[in-house]
Amino acid sequence: MIDPRTYIIGERLREVKRIITVASGKGGVGKSLVSATLSLLLSSRGKEIGLLDLDFHGPSCHIILGATDIEPLEEYGIIPPRLNGVKFMTIAYYIGDEPAPLRGEEISNVFIELLSVTRWGKLDYLIIDAPPGIGDEIADIVRLVRRCEFILVTTPSKLSLLTVERTIKFLKELRQPVIGLIENMVLRESGEGIKLAEKYGIKYLGSIPYTVEIEDAIGSPSRILETAFSKKLAEIAVASGLL
Repeated sequence: MIDPRTYIIGERLREVKRIITVASGKGGVGKSLVSATLSLLLSSRGKEIGLLDLDFHGPSCHIILGATDIEPLEEYGIIPPRLNGVKFMTIAYYIGDEPAPLRGEEISNVFIELLSVTRWGKLDYLIIDAPPGIGDEIADIVRLVRRCEFILVTTPSKLSLLTVERTIKFLKELRQPVIGLIENMVLRESGEGIKLAEKYGIKYLGSIPYTVEIEDAIGSPSRILETAFSKKLAEIAVASGLL
């Protein structure tokens, strides 16, 4: 039996021009920071932006954005609050910093519920911060959101490159459009990220050097936008045609 909420999801996303999912092979590569900062950058350039944090086990975009003392409104669904112009939705509104021990169908059910009740309205971009790896959540994004484009984030470490390669293979098998690969926390240029992108025929979007200043800026969107991290990501966004 088809879940009627899946039809509602299409209606909720009908006025969203582009949906970009930021994914990675493993955690700890800065994927959420890329998602949140990209959202802020696009919003600062006059775009209507939504950000959906789908990392149910470890949501962190609310920490990056400094989303405290706010909550969504309920009116024929859920209206996400704005932070620095970004419409932001996260399960953290409901669970806070408590663990969410969801498994299997429970994750899919919460995902479907969030997508079906959230009223995004007109957006130029909806940025989805996906959980790391190739678990059920990525499959659900492909199945339910459908017209997604993917940006992949890795670090130069061998382990990170190996795991993101699995994600690339998975998306290729599902014939999902991949905008390209970002190499984050780069201490020295090794060329391995470029080789990986070339191997699978995807675009190498660029590398972002490791800096400590971004850590001090977390929680303050205005400070994030002033960092070298943000400026480099802006260059990548321009080269990718997003800005």
